[in-house]
Amino acid sequence: MRIGMISSSSNPTPRLAIQIQTGKVLDVQAAREKFISEGIQIQPISSSLKSHIANADRERESLGELIEKVSALVSTDLTHLVFDEDQIKIETPIPNPEKFLCVGKNYGAHLKELVSNALLNEVPNECTGFIKLNSVIVGNNDEVPRPHGIVEFDYEPEVAFVIGKPAYRVKRENALDYIFGFTLFNDLTAREIQRQEVVSGTKFWTSKNMRNCGPVGPWIVTTDEIGDFHNLNVHCRVNGEHRMSLNTSGQINKPADIVEHFSRYIPLCPGDLFATGSDAGTAFSQPNSMDLYLRPGDVVDITLEGIMTLSNPITEEMD
Repeated sequence: MRIGMISSSSNPTPRLAIQIQTGKVLDVQAAREKFISEGIQIQPISSSLKSHIANADRERESLGELIEKVSALVSTDLTHLVFDEDQIKIETPIPNPEKFLCVGKNYGAHLKELVSNALLNEVPNECTGFIKLNSVIVGNNDEVPRPHGIVEFDYEPEVAFVIGKPAYRVKRENALDYIFGFTLFNDLTAREIQRQEVVSGTKFWTSKNMRNCGPVGPWIVTTDEIGDFHNLNVHCRVNGEHRMSLNTSGQINKPADIVEHFSRYIPLCPGDLFATGSDAGTAFSQPNSMDLYLRPGDVVDITLEGIMTLSNPITEEMD
């Protein structure tokens, strides 16, 4: 299942939605209300994805029943229930996770290029991470203003996963049972500020938490549909030009390792996000890096091959 949140000009309140086929989106609440108005009872389904994940065991049957009934409708009955993606806005799926933890230095080649470019002073011997603030999370097609004075504005395509149920002191062999699904993340970074933070010994608070520098989405793909998440291909393009690719097989710490490591002492909650890191090939490591850094007018596309694309335009910051 590909599940997320949508809004529209006629109904700007974000609400739960499912991509039922490429380019077609089901408004879950609208569908449920239609059937209830016709005397067909369907148990409540949360209006937010974060709440739905927390109640997934209880709501899974109702959601399945709803999808089955919608699939039986003729096309004329789908008005105001199913939309073309260009008719609605796909919101970021979880704008308010209790925790958004980003695993850094998680691909060997990227680890080496960080060291060689003075963006890392130490080589970790265990899973490490930093925090993205909720205030920087945005969705598909949302604008990202390049901050005034920043010229080394870089992309980092990543796969992220979502915790599906409370997890504390989970063992690696059981960890995948606690993952709800996977999505895309672009860890936009001001490299000149990151370099300063490395020198000062701080942990990437400013360089990775500038306004709108956390695009996530567009959909969460549930674990039963994602396939082999240890072998996912992700591509980054800027203005249609290929910049870099990665395959999740290159991760040093796999999702199960990450859940086990962080849940040792931190209770994890439904809806918590974990970014799993990027590989070598971002702009800063290239000999022509100044030509590759993001500028106002650029559009960055992060694609999970065969599944979805997260797209964001870069704009000039306005006062």
